[in-house]
Amino acid sequence: MRVAGVSRAYASGKDAPVQALAEISLHADADELLAVVGPSGCGKTTLLELICGLQAPDTGTIECRPAALMPQRDLLLPWLSALDNAGLALRIAHVTRARARERTAELFAELGLAGFERARPYELSGGMRQRVAFVRTLLSGKSLLCLDEPFGALDAITRAEMHAWLVEALRREPRTVVLVTHDVEEAVVLADRVAVLSPRPGRVVAEVEVGLERPRSRTDPQVVALREQALTALGQGGVL
Repeated sequence: MRVAGVSRAYASGKDAPVQALAEISLHADADELLAVVGPSGCGKTTLLELICGLQAPDTGTIECRPAALMPQRDLLLPWLSALDNAGLALRIAHVTRARARERTAELFAELGLAGFERARPYELSGGMRQRVAFVRTLLSGKSLLCLDEPFGALDAITRAEMHAWLVEALRREPRTVVLVTHDVEEAVVLADRVAVLSPRPGRVVAEVEVGLERPRSRTDPQVVALREQALTALGQGGVL
């Protein structure tokens, strides 16, 4: 995935357009996890929608393989089971219900969701719902996944569990991932590289190479040092 000189503005009635992004340039290599951090309103979600082709940039270019977007909310359909919610991408691609369930059940077993196939969304915890939503994103078949603050609504304990789960899921099913988060520690624990954005209009003010083996502990001195490096970049970008 390569974003080069991308800008995006939104019309604002009689007022001047709102500039969401300005001259953004980023890249993610095959099977790399790139985290994008920045303050609220700096255009992080807009960036993901541009990468996924849901919006068009005003200027600049985006080169990437077909991408799937996992939004902040899980958006599970309440009348479907966990298995059928996760297999929805396959059904949309005209895969038969029997084959979709078979393929989805395989992933449920591999990724620690076995036993929850028939559960309805209201019967699942927040972390379980996010796991189902992530499996649905994986089953889209896209090699590039865009995750928009997928763990932002979870408590600290569940979020740590989801971090470990995501690392294992990507080990089993490698993908290129662009992860948007407001949590700098989360970015360093999960990502190969962290891009730091300024306040609106979002610009890349720094990139932090992580280069540590997974899994990582948030108390590891190297993780703490990289977190401080990213926080310093945020401060220099006018966030702190």
